[in-house]
Amino acid sequence: MKIISFLAIFFFISLQSFSQSAIISGTITDQNSKPVPFATIYIKNTTKGTSANSEGKYQLQLPVGSYQVLFRAVGFRQESRNIDLKANQVINVSLAAESYQLKDVVIRAGGEDPAYAIIRKAIKKRKTYLNQVSAYSCEVYIKGLQKLLAAPKKFMGADIEKMARENGLDSNRRGIIYLSESQSKFTFMQPNRVHEEMISSKVSGRNNAFSFNRASDLKVNFYENLQDWGDLSNRPFISPIADNALFYYKYQLLGTTLENGELINKIRVTPRRGYDPAFEGVIYIMEDSWRIYGLDLYMTKKANINFVDTLKINQQFFPVSKNVWMPASVRFDFTGGIFGFRFGGYFISVNKNYDLNPVINKKEFAEVLRITKEVNKKDSLYWDKARPVPLTNEETTDYHKKEALALKRQSKPYLDSLDRINNRFKPGKLLWGSGYNYRNRFEKEYYHFSSLASSVLYNTVEGFALDYGASYSKQIDSVNNRYLRLGAKLRYGFSNKMVHGSVNGTLPLDEFTLGFNAGTDVLDMNNQHAFSGPVNTLFSLLERQNYQKFYDKQFANVSLSRRITGGWLASFSTEVANRNWLNNTANYSFFYKNDRQFTSNNPLSPNTNDALFADSRAFKIGLRTTYDFSNQYETYPSGRLYLPSPYPTVGLTYTKGIKNIFGSDVDYDFLSVDVAKADMPLGLYGKTSFYVAAGKFLNASQLFYTDYKHFSGNSLIVYEPGANKFLLLDYYKYSTGSEYLEGHLEHNFSGFITNKLPLIRKLKLQEIVDVNYLATPNLRNYVELGFGLQYLAFRVMYGVSYMDGNKVSNGLRIGIGIR
Repeated sequence: MKIISFLAIFFFISLQSFSQSAIISGTITDQNSKPVPFATIYIKNTTKGTSANSEGKYQLQLPVGSYQVLFRAVGFRQESRNIDLKANQVINVSLAAESYQLKDVVIRAGGEDPAYAIIRKAIKKRKTYLNQVSAYSCEVYIKGLQKLLAAPKKFMGADIEKMARENGLDSNRRGIIYLSESQSKFTFMQPNRVHEEMISSKVSGRNNAFSFNRASDLKVNFYENLQDWGDLSNRPFISPIADNALFYYKYQLLGTTLENGELINKIRVTPRRGYDPAFEGVIYIMEDSWRIYGLDLYMTKKANINFVDTLKINQQFFPVSKNVWMPASVRFDFTGGIFGFRFGGYFISVNKNYDLNPVINKKEFAEVLRITKEVNKKDSLYWDKARPVPLTNEETTDYHKKEALALKRQSKPYLDSLDRINNRFKPGKLLWGSGYNYRNRFEKEYYHFSSLASSVLYNTVEGFALDYGASYSKQIDSVNNRYLRLGAKLRYGFSNKMVHGSVNGTLPLDEFTLGFNAGTDVLDMNNQHAFSGPVNTLFSLLERQNYQKFYDKQFANVSLSRRITGGWLASFSTEVANRNWLNNTANYSFFYKNDRQFTSNNPLSPNTNDALFADSRAFKIGLRTTYDFSNQYETYPSGRLYLPSPYPTVGLTYTKGIKNIFGSDVDYDFLSVDVAKADMPLGLYGKTSFYVAAGKFLNASQLFYTDYKHFSGNSLIVYEPGANKFLLLDYYKYSTGSEYLEGHLEHNFSGFITNKLPLIRKLKLQEIVDVNYLATPNLRNYVELGFGLQYLAFRVMYGVSYMDGNKVSNGLRIGIGIR
């Protein structure tokens, strides 16, 4: 036993000795003793490395041993140090400015700069390097910092000065508003599958929060033709070595230098036209291999980017094997401003410990991101040891200053104090504002009472009406972020003297969600929610046009929904309801009292008061299932978040009206299928969305108008755009109890045309083309063509409709609220 104990102790001591490590640290400066920010430091012939911070300070933890350490920064000559690491060492390095020699080159009239020959070779090798590595894994450290550089004292009634003090900013409303670090294990497999597991996360001032840093968000690859960075720009940007780059860029060879035995070409890239989606700056190309050695690019407002004025990107590569170079670091720097606020900051990603032959289970790529609840529990000692990029003095101060603030924000007294302030009753908000909200943050409860002004409606069936609602929600499962939600509403028509009320709610039940809704209500005969009650109120009172048609419904319905697996969703619903016809009882409007007459509540017979359908009772069951051909998701401590699929979503709906149960009068079977996809990217030419559906009443023994298939038409100048919305179709006339085929295609050119027009391009307009189609037994080959422009959430469209090739109508439409 003693021998075993001795061997165990010896093994433990040996293991400790083997795993001994030390830290090299220091400051990187230029020849004028000024810090060189974000220089790259790595160990030759390894994938171990780090980056200096914005003050030029660095640190790198290594096992004891001998190393050759390389120090690199854009615009500087690389330095090398041989060290024998036995204990912590301080190594300060001064980098000399790189001298790029430009050989004597004679460029004849009409000739081209020698940079073009280099770029052509780099373009020729683009696909080789894009697909060179079939899979890899690496460790990624990310630090993100955003600072408020200037702000007004007040903005839209909000006390910005007070908010700044509460969030740790200085008396001039300046300082760090977001500081976060994260470490992740990142795995990639061709063609574009990723799996990221966050190991640790730290957010200044938020002990219980998780970093927004994502390795996949900072994964940029200029070997790809297009750089699509989401909402940053309406259009993707073109890589300087894209297949068609010569059409968008001008190139100039600034010189060459020798580094690590490799000849590096420094090339300036400039957009040929100021409005092109192209970068400016410098790209470094290695001679003979024609790979990217590094790049330092930027774009400004003249490239029509959104949110920021200037965005800079710096990327450095290092060799991870004899023939493979991978990104060592990526840095984004940005500045911007809006409404008197000025901000700036950066995100830096440091990659190390690459494995080009990782053991991969392809099934793990269904999970794109994993963040567990232990991720943000690491203490300061852990971060002091694990952090590869040292904190600046400002960042250290921010962490310390906001640590107490973070503890305070989690305490019950603090949360209660916030609630006492925000829960103060203000009659103005309840009468004509946004309503009254009552919140208990500690108990995670929320009450909302609608304002009276927003609850007032007018229509010709009820006259002036009050449609008042209240709601309650409570988080009942913090692990999976699930809520109990309850609501109630009361409706009274002052002309027809009818009272309606209903209750509704949703309740999580294990893997299911239970929904219910019961009571009475006044509803639109078209169940596609083509327009809202307030819009109908305005047109009725101001234009004396009562577009919306109503019926009375007493109902009770229950639904169950759940995710079957991955992108497969399903729901079941059942309802029993009485549907009753309603007549107009009001004839009031502000204007046109002698010039126009309100139509009847029968949309198919506007000049008579004949009932469109007989009073009836219906018992129905419905099934709905969708599948998007994807099972990718992100895992958070609150549960899974499934991601949008790159493929179309297929949906199937079945509804059965059952006669004689609960006195039901209906007897029908309805089946429909739909296929839809939004925002399919088409590169520089924008994005396309489509929706196609077909349906048929397989059995139509007994059904009423409210059971028909209705369509999302529009007769107003103002409309809400959507996947299955028409521009000019009548709301009620073409609803069908037989069969239909419906199609919608929208293409957004994302500024491809308007960006070429001087002055106009500054507006960042997007060109929209719509094609809508509908065919029913009563409407043969109905086609709409729409053309327009979009800015932010507003669009102006001009539409023309045709039936069997003959023009039917045309009109201008203003869209508000882009999907």
